[in-house]
Amino acid sequence: MADINMTTPSGHAASVDGPGRGEAEPIWDLIELLFFAYRDFVGDGDRVLEAYGFGRAHHRVLHFVNRNPGMKVADLLDILKITKQSLGRVLKQLVDHGFIEQKEGESDRRQRLLYPTQKGEALALKLAGMQGARIARALAEQGPGTRDAARRFLTAMIDPQAREDVLRLVDRPKLARLPRR
Repeated sequence: MADINMTTPSGHAASVDGPGRGEAEPIWDLIELLFFAYRDFVGDGDRVLEAYGFGRAHHRVLHFVNRNPGMKVADLLDILKITKQSLGRVLKQLVDHGFIEQKEGESDRRQRLLYPTQKGEALALKLAGMQGARIARALAEQGPGTRDAARRFLTAMIDPQAREDVLRLVDRPKLARLPRR
C-alpha cells in the first residue's frame, strides 16, 4: 500500500501511515486536542450519569432512543456498532430504572421498539443541554461561520462509506413523538 502524505494547515507534513519508516510525525497537537475535547465534552454528562450508576454507553443509548423514539433494537446496534450482549446489559439497566420502554412491533412482534419514558427524555435533554452549551461556547469564541466549518470537519472525520447514512440520521427533521402503546 502506498504511503499517503498530507500537509497540515500549519505547513507541517503529516503521514497517514504514521512514523516508523521515515514518514513525518503524526499531527500530535490535533490528536491530543481531540482527546481532551472529547474528555471534557462527555465529562459533563459523566458526572450526572454517575449518580444513576450509568456510564457513557447508557448516555449514547439514551441519546439515540430519545432522538428516534420507536427505533428498532437492530437499528440502534447498527448506529452504535456494539455487540448485542453489550447493548442488552445497558438497555436492561435503562429499562429497569424507568428511562426506556421496550415494546413489540405492531406488524412484527419479533421487533423490539425502544421509547424514552418521560424520565428518560428529561435526562437525555439535560445531558444534551450541557453538551450543547459547551459547543455553543466554543463556537461563539470562534466567530461567525464556525458552525459550518466545524460540521464539515466532523463530517470529514467519519468513514466515507458511512457519511451518507450518518448525515441522513443527523439531518432528519425532529420526529413527532410517537404515541406510546
